[in-house]
Amino acid sequence: MQSVITSKYQTTIPKAIRENMGLSIKDALDWKVKRGKIIISPAKLNFLKYRNTIKMGPGDIAGDIEVARNLRVKKYL
Repeated sequence: MQSVITSKYQTTIPKAIRENMGLSIKDALDWKVKRGKIIISPAKLNFLKYRNTIKMGPGDIAGDIEVARNLRVKKYL
C-alpha cells in the first residue's frame, strides 16, 4: 500500500491499516526510525489497559466527604 505526502507533510493512513490497528480519530501515533525505515505504532496510553477493571456502584458523596474530612483531621492529630 502507498500513500502520498501532501504539501503540508500530511498523509492518509489506508483504511485497511486503520481497521487492522483499531485506529480512530484523535488517536496518537509514535514515530521511530530504525535502520533507515520508519516505524509507526499506535501510542496507547498505559492507564487505558485498566479500563473497566474497577466496578463501582452508586456513590455516597456526603459519606465520602465525611470520610475524607475525618482522615484529614486524623492526619493533624
